[in-house]
Amino acid sequence: MNTAQMMGCLVIFMAASGAHAENCSKLTGMKISHATVTHAEEMPASDATGLPYCRVQARSTPTEDSDIRFELWIPIGSAWNGKFEQVGNGGFAGEIPARSMAHVLALGFAVAGTDDGHRSADMTDAGWALHHEEKVKDYGWRAISETTWASKAILRKFKSRAPAKSYFVGCSDGGREAMMMAQRFPTFFDGIVAGAPAYAMSKLLTGGALHFARLGSVDGHLSSAKLALLQTYVLKSCGNGAPYLTDPRGCRPDLSSLKCGGVETDACLTDRQIETVESIYRDQKDPASGGTLYGVLPGAEAVKGSWDAWLTGTDNGGKPAALGFTWNYLANMVMNDAHFDPAKVTVADIERGELHYAPIMDANDPNLAAFSAHGGKLIQYHGWNDPAIPPGYSLAYRDRLVATMGNVEDFYRLYMVPGMLHCGGGDAPTDIDWQGAIEAWVEGGKAPAALTARDRQGGTQTVLPFTAGGGAAGAQ
Repeated sequence: MNTAQMMGCLVIFMAASGAHAENCSKLTGMKISHATVTHAEEMPASDATGLPYCRVQARSTPTEDSDIRFELWIPIGSAWNGKFEQVGNGGFAGEIPARSMAHVLALGFAVAGTDDGHRSADMTDAGWALHHEEKVKDYGWRAISETTWASKAILRKFKSRAPAKSYFVGCSDGGREAMMMAQRFPTFFDGIVAGAPAYAMSKLLTGGALHFARLGSVDGHLSSAKLALLQTYVLKSCGNGAPYLTDPRGCRPDLSSLKCGGVETDACLTDRQIETVESIYRDQKDPASGGTLYGVLPGAEAVKGSWDAWLTGTDNGGKPAALGFTWNYLANMVMNDAHFDPAKVTVADIERGELHYAPIMDANDPNLAAFSAHGGKLIQYHGWNDPAIPPGYSLAYRDRLVATMGNVEDFYRLYMVPGMLHCGGGDAPTDIDWQGAIEAWVEGGKAPAALTARDRQGGTQTVLPFTAGGGAAGAQ
């Protein structure tokens, strides 16, 4: 054999060795404790992912009633940046968060996501929880932890090394999951981004149930025209006509001037409509804990995807998401009756539900000492005009965290974004590179300070970390 032939054989051998080292299909059948890889195959690059990757599908059954599905997508060869990220879900989950995973994969990460232990195409659906306490626990905390440790084991098998850094990024229920990771599993991740976290899930559902019990029979529907009237009045009263409020906490609009004096028109609000608005704004007392159930802040009532999507319903009869979450929670968890009439709910029922489910679903522990000791960094963010999860919850968590741990600036930041709705959107620049901020902090030691929010028209605003004195945020 001459030199050229020997070199050719060497190239073939090296290519075969490399292919064997990352043979995606051979992961099928891999077992990790009570988790099993059900299928693995190499996928070509697409417009969404940008990279070829090994798609791993797996199932975990930590209890007899558990059926947790998760996926891990691993960039092929040198396209992997050496890091791992897990993305959160939304609402009551039910599907693998493939869109979020594709975005992260395109950045070069190995990325994982879970359906939280059940299947449903409707994020407000909780029919899976009826008489299935273990599935509620899977949703509450177990599915995300099962996904993490099993995905890291699979990743080590495929790449023959552990990820250099690990991140968790999520918003809404994904933000709750992010907070849960920092609290219950403090060594799993180096950097966490928790957007608009539903960390007080039981309280949010309690607030929805109380609102329904109080106003369910009141004909106070607010049409798009009425919402536009309300928002215009709020922005004129509290913001001198600006397109959004930089900090709406001090806005207390007097709605009496909008009251219909005679025949109802789109230029006025009826007594019942005013009652509905004031109920949405108002803080309530939590019957279970005696604490506060926070109201929605003024300033974005008419923005599409705001009150119409979450609180009041649409002009064509579309039901608000809050109603779906509330009914599913009451029927399938609290009352264990799929035919339950929510008009019959009592405060005692609501209180009992919160006391039972708070330890399972809530991520409200203000002691992050173990996460801090691990070297973890946490960025929390929330929109001032979030119609789904009032921003008061994020402010309250920060207050409790500081009261418990003192100065937390070496590992924690909270950003309150003016004009932002739920997780994003709004009549303001709200698009911020949270991913870049957390990576710079974890890997470069650069603590986030002023961040720039952008919109599609080229507008910007600068958002600073929130402080006890009020937090600075200004538009540019």
